[in-house]
Formats: sequence, C-alpha cells, structure tokens
Amino acid sequence: MDNITRIKTKTPAPYKLTHIETDTHDTKTFRFELPVDAALDMFPGDFLYVYATINGKSMKRPYTPSSLPGTTGFFDLTVKRYEAGSVSKYLHDQRIGDTVLMSGPNAGGHWVEGMAKRVGFIAGGTGITPMISIIRWILTKKLEAELFLVFANKTESDIIFRQEWERNIREYPNFHCHHVLEQPPPRWEGGIGRVTPEILRQHLPAPTPDTCLFLCGPPPMVDNLETTLKELGYPEQAIILP
Repeated sequence: MDNITRIKTKTPAPYKLTHIETDTHDTKTFRFELPVDAALDMFPGDFLYVYATINGKSMKRPYTPSSLPGTTGFFDLTVKRYEAGSVSKYLHDQRIGDTVLMSGPNAGGHWVEGMAKRVGFIAGGTGITPMISIIRWILTKKLEAELFLVFANKTESDIIFRQEWERNIREYPNFHCHHVLEQPPPRWEGGIGRVTPEILRQHLPAPTPDTCLFLCGPPPMVDNLETTLKELGYPEQAIILP
C-alpha cells in the first residue's frame, strides 16, 4: 500500500533548509525538509520555482530537484552560483534552518517509463541537474535502458557529480559517459573544446525509433546543438528539453 503523501503546490510554500553539500568550487546541493512520509509529486526531470525578493524586487527561477523522485522526507536542489544570477546567489547565501519559498513541481521535459531503450544526455554546466534525477531513476530502478552522457564544462573543477559518474561507469555496464572541457588539464583523455557533431556521432546512440535525447545547458549551446542533432538525423520529437 502506497501511504506516501505527494506534494505539489501552485502557490509558494516555505521549505526548511537542513543540509548543504559542496559539490564544486561554485556549486552546492541544498537539502530541504519534507514530512517523513511525504515526497514531491514529480516525474524525473520536473522542476520547482524558487522565489526570492531581492532589492525589493520579486523574482522566481526554475530549478530541477537532483534527488531521486519518490524520496521521502527531503529533496535536493543542486545550484551553481552565478555572479549575474540573483536567485542562485540568494540560495548560496542561505544557511541551515532558513526557509525558502517554492512552488511546484511543474512538468518539464521529463522521463516517462518505457519512452526509449537508448537514452542520450547532452548537458552543459548546470544543465546536468535535470539529467541527474533521470539517470539516478533509471539506474536505481534497473530499467532496461542504455544511457549515454556527454557532459561539457569549462574546466575539470567544474564537473558536477564527478565521483558519481565515475562510480556509475564502474558499477553499471549500461552507463557511458564522455566529458568535454574547454580548458583541459595536461594529459586529458576526454573531449576538448566545444561539443561537435563528431563527438555527438561517436558518443550518443544512433537515431532509431527507440532512442530519445535530453538536451540542457546555456541557451546558445542548446539552440546550436538542437539544430545539429536534427541535421544528424534525430527527429524533433526525440529531442527533449527539460
């Protein structure tokens, strides 16, 4: 019997911050409290709105929970601090015990069971956050799907969830990961520069009826790669933008 309370709100509700984990030099995972028998009512890849009042101005920004959907008692948001990002800086200024207003979850470009047997993920920077909940879901549930991640960052120190990707490669034969860095260290064995058509051809599943792709990152990257993917033969309906 499923006795879990599933939470979804249209209006902002307060959530208490209970833990902060440092992921990289500018990215942290913030854990927010839920009742012990409650979970967010969401599919992997759905998002919440975070609300803040900054210098007297009300703002809201979408963030995708990085925790496994269905988790009870808490949920996580993984957020990179951007100097020009008012709400990301607001979140990074919060302390344990503070409350943050959020609404949702809201439907994004999400994973639905059985939608594909071969799943590609192309992420740039914090575009990885909707991908992590989908990847964790598929691997944890042992779903019959092969996963291919292409993850682009500026430097090695920018790679979010790096240890988890390395652990997944060791533990799950159906998980593949290729990193691309703009500024690689010496003897770097991954991709260098930007994500190119050749990288996509080499490291994504071929465009077949049982393939889908998730694409998320900075808007110029997404616009460029969406066009490139269509040129490589992926139909528009197979390219999902969380």
